[in-house]
Amino acid sequence: MAGAASALFLLDIKGHVLIWRDYRGDVTAAQAERFFIKHLEKEGDPQSQDPVVYDNGITYMFIQHNNVYLMTASRQNCNATSLLLFLHRLVDVFNHYFEVLEEESLRDNFVVVYELLDEIMDFGFPQYTEAKILSEFIKTDAYRMEVTQRPPMAVTNAVSWRSEGIRYKKNEVFLDVVESVNILVNSNGQIIRSDVVGALKMRTYLTGMPECKLGLNDRVLLEAQGRAAKGKAIDLDDIKFHQCVRLARFENDRTISFIPPDGAFDLMTYRLSTQVKPLIWVEAQVEKHSRSRIEIMVKARSQFKERSTATNVEIELPVPSDSTNPNVRTSMGSAAYAPERDALVWKIKSFPGNKEYMLRAEFSLPSITAEEAAPERKAPIRVKFEIPYFTVSGIQVRYLKIIEKSGYQSLPWVRYITMAGEYELRLM
Repeated sequence: MAGAASALFLLDIKGHVLIWRDYRGDVTAAQAERFFIKHLEKEGDPQSQDPVVYDNGITYMFIQHNNVYLMTASRQNCNATSLLLFLHRLVDVFNHYFEVLEEESLRDNFVVVYELLDEIMDFGFPQYTEAKILSEFIKTDAYRMEVTQRPPMAVTNAVSWRSEGIRYKKNEVFLDVVESVNILVNSNGQIIRSDVVGALKMRTYLTGMPECKLGLNDRVLLEAQGRAAKGKAIDLDDIKFHQCVRLARFENDRTISFIPPDGAFDLMTYRLSTQVKPLIWVEAQVEKHSRSRIEIMVKARSQFKERSTATNVEIELPVPSDSTNPNVRTSMGSAAYAPERDALVWKIKSFPGNKEYMLRAEFSLPSITAEEAAPERKAPIRVKFEIPYFTVSGIQVRYLKIIEKSGYQSLPWVRYITMAGEYELRLM
């Protein structure tokens, strides 16, 4: 990583230094106050809400979590993204130790905080930030800290995310392929934005140091092997891997090979920018009667195959802020007026493919408005849903192999699920 952090500061909500650690000796505690003054100056400007502040030769990178600011200062031309990611990982470590990261938990555990700051960064360069490994030799109980602790092997070997000697009676791997569909439709019914963000989420309960190999229906890999996929091959874009994946191996032959951490982690995330057909389409007609009554008619249609079923569907329909006396009828599910959100929320527990349901609602409008009153800002229709055993991209796990020197049998479980991300239709 080019450049290094000079110091790391933990500040309260008023900008006072709670704890700081100097790594290179070229930044003082007074610099934190200068940073906070600069930050307050920028706070009123919505155009400059970025997590990097530059002042007098020092670059400050910060994040806010609850009532605490975590900030690094550097005099070098450092990789800002790496240090911001490091601060987010530091939040995860503190949450692991203290349950909740806030000013009180830092004041109550400052000894442990200093120990952690010594281990996770060395001379301004981030080291390992795996909370499970750190908790093996940095204990929160005082009596345990008196015992001389040998650092676990994970700190000194290449596999810093997994300890040795892990044992399970039943060896299992759970792999969830989760895709979030982001769609934005304008008032003319045209799709303005459409993409799919996917993640391969794993939970591993495996003995020893297993080697895992994962195969997907990746077009590049299948063409390189001269094989045709059953079904369609897909082009994966913008792939990000967990640090356990051997990137050189993936670049060479597109094989995803790794020694997994113990427990839950995200193996890989990806994005597809292809045009996605809206899985649930909503049409709405609004009629205003003599400024005292409003009538809404809504059609919701599922646009996926009949063999799939969407569950926990929630359609949020915006209504005027002064609406009262709701009278609602639905052909399926239930609808309730949520005045705190200025919305009518229609919930359908099970929505099979190629089905259409309807809702009719009537509201009273007691407020009197001027003829030339400015039109009310219209909120979009928001949709939430989950479709199990279904992916938009068509990604498939072709195989998941687990190899361990003791040769035990393991059970891999694979599950697919598609859900709504930022799914908005500006049709009302």
